[in-house]
Amino acid sequence: MISKAMRSAVALLALAPPVAACGRSNGDQAGVTGAATVVDVFAAASLTDAFADLALAFESTGQGYDVELNLGGSASLRAQILAGAPADVFASANTEVMADVAAAGAVAGPATVFATNRLAIAVPIGNPGDVRGLDDFERAELFLGVCSTGVPCGDLADSVFAAAGLEPSLDTTESDVRSLLTKVSAGELDAGLVYATDVLAAADEVEGIEIPTGPSAETAYPIAVMSEAADPEGARAFVEFVLSADGRAILDRHGFGGP
Repeated sequence: MISKAMRSAVALLALAPPVAACGRSNGDQAGVTGAATVVDVFAAASLTDAFADLALAFESTGQGYDVELNLGGSASLRAQILAGAPADVFASANTEVMADVAAAGAVAGPATVFATNRLAIAVPIGNPGDVRGLDDFERAELFLGVCSTGVPCGDLADSVFAAAGLEPSLDTTESDVRSLLTKVSAGELDAGLVYATDVLAAADEVEGIEIPTGPSAETAYPIAVMSEAADPEGARAFVEFVLSADGRAILDRHGFGGP
């Protein structure tokens, strides 16, 4: 068995930070007849696959909009928005982050919860660490990870461990859930606490282990139009699509619960 010290030395390169959309509207494409208006959507990393499908489906409605996705940890996206990044729509992985953005006056109208999610344990295919449940996060010989405190999935992990009375032996805390999932799927970690939807998205690369459900393990996703949206009409149209029956069907397919 490769020692813990040796495995720690072969960590993957850090994922590049999410890049905000370059375009804003057809005004940036002077002379191009019928150019679509760009809607810049900032969305939590755990929404990556679902929002890719939502964006394509929304564009196919023929309303004349293109969607640019900026995906990352909710806390990082909050910081970008509050620093003036050009966001039209924000979808956060918890209500607390959205409340911070709203308190700063960056949200136009109330945010709406559109989905729910819950934590689960992800392990590499074959479960080489023989992880069975939350108690295994106290095993110092394993390589274990969660999201950082201050990130929605990290705050949930803290709550889950506190509710279970556990003192986890952690080797990494990641800035977003997809960075954590990447390390599990690469075999760098024996287990990580991610969202159930992430386990589903990486079903060919990880196995999932359920944990006890309850408020400490569950989160709600709000979405809102930003007060500085370049095209408020386009931003509202995208939010309405996410909240529509067609949007709900896409979210269901990716494993998200209803509000």
